[in-house]
Amino acid sequence: MTAARTYDIRTYGCQMNVHDSERLAGLLEAAGYVAAPAGAGDDVDLIVFNTCAVRENADNRLYGNLGHILPAKQRRPGLQIAVGGCLAQKDRGRILDRAPWVDAVFGTHNLAALPVLLERARHNRKAQVEIAETLQNFPSDLPTRRQSAFSAWVSISVGCDNTCTFCIVPSLRGSETDRRAGDVLAEIRALVESGVVEITLLGQNVNSYGRSFGQRAAFGQLLRACGPIEGLERVRFTSPHPKDFTDDVIAAMAETPNVCPQLHMPLQSGSDTVLRAMRRSYRRERYLGILDRVRNAIPAAAITTDVIVGFPGETEADFQQTLDLVREARFAGAFTFQYSPRPGTPAAQLPEQIPKAVVQERYERLIALQDEISWTENRALIGTSVDVLVTATDGRKDGITGRSSGRARDGRLVHVQTGAAQPQPGDTITAAITRAAPHHLVADSEITMHRRWRGAGPSVAPAGRPTLLTISPTAPA
Repeated sequence: MTAARTYDIRTYGCQMNVHDSERLAGLLEAAGYVAAPAGAGDDVDLIVFNTCAVRENADNRLYGNLGHILPAKQRRPGLQIAVGGCLAQKDRGRILDRAPWVDAVFGTHNLAALPVLLERARHNRKAQVEIAETLQNFPSDLPTRRQSAFSAWVSISVGCDNTCTFCIVPSLRGSETDRRAGDVLAEIRALVESGVVEITLLGQNVNSYGRSFGQRAAFGQLLRACGPIEGLERVRFTSPHPKDFTDDVIAAMAETPNVCPQLHMPLQSGSDTVLRAMRRSYRRERYLGILDRVRNAIPAAAITTDVIVGFPGETEADFQQTLDLVREARFAGAFTFQYSPRPGTPAAQLPEQIPKAVVQERYERLIALQDEISWTENRALIGTSVDVLVTATDGRKDGITGRSSGRARDGRLVHVQTGAAQPQPGDTITAAITRAAPHHLVADSEITMHRRWRGAGPSVAPAGRPTLLTISPTAPA
């Protein structure tokens, strides 16, 4: 008997890519591959690059990594290299022009083709390229190898119908396609039965969910339907769009106990002029109004955002409006990006591209302001108690200096001095906040261990270990 082929998936980009990589791992393991041990490096049988195309350096990063791996391919011709994801969808056969040692190229719409493409490439001794133009299999219908046994992504839609001028995603992932609520809830129930206690509903624009089958209020209804699922302790979602965010969703968040008091609401710019140029169909007053209504309904909500600095034509006055909105919004945190032109997007053709030095200086001012706000907001939590779902431990065995890390219900990162309690990933503990930093909280006082995670069912791996799960679609709800 020959040994099973080992694989390593290297993921770049957003949560959707992370979700896709879990599906790719499930497909490969269903085909007989095994995950390479930690530290294997390039000493594996298959390396899969799951790529992103959003940032300017995405191309350079991929082709640089492919260049670094060439010596390993030359030493071991049996090593296979596959490239998938958004950059593969965009560049297609050009990947082989620049890196002819790649064995398989597949797109965002045909993840399930990977095992067949690899086998065909081995048999024919020739690289295989297959890029589908439309979705072949909804990712959540594929087997998955989840990286966490207690927390899971659940995709409710793929693709996007928005036309933001800076974004290449709609052309690479297609128009929005929604899953039926019955299939989504069936997957969630199966995950909970396997030991999952936290799920994140995932889509390019989750709050437009239901539009493709004519139910405009479907997302709020879906949140409420998660409430009665026994054993499901935490429900999160990402990402909504301000133009589609409605009061029924706010009510569902406030009235469904297991929906976490956390909201990631992309802003992009605080200037109406720039928002108009970005083709973001909301303005600053509407955006701030959403935040007010969320905080009125959920006072403890932690709200985070995305901001792009240096969009073409952005003036200093425009940027000041962004800073002013950030001061008023008091975000718990922000993902900040320096604008970079992406080929194929309308914004790449706009005049008045901002010089790099100007963009960098504005970016640094924004970072400094948001860090100051985040630190102030975090310091206000000192003395309060939070429930922390442990995601990592430092591995110490002395039971005194050990520290665990995890997420509070509002999504904040908390480092906890756990001492003799020695929790494991998946455990939930209550701890009092004693110190704060801009990007995390610290709890060094006594803790209460009120749930030890043990999973639920014979097929569940030990805490912190990945599990393999296959979901079969059900009849539409």
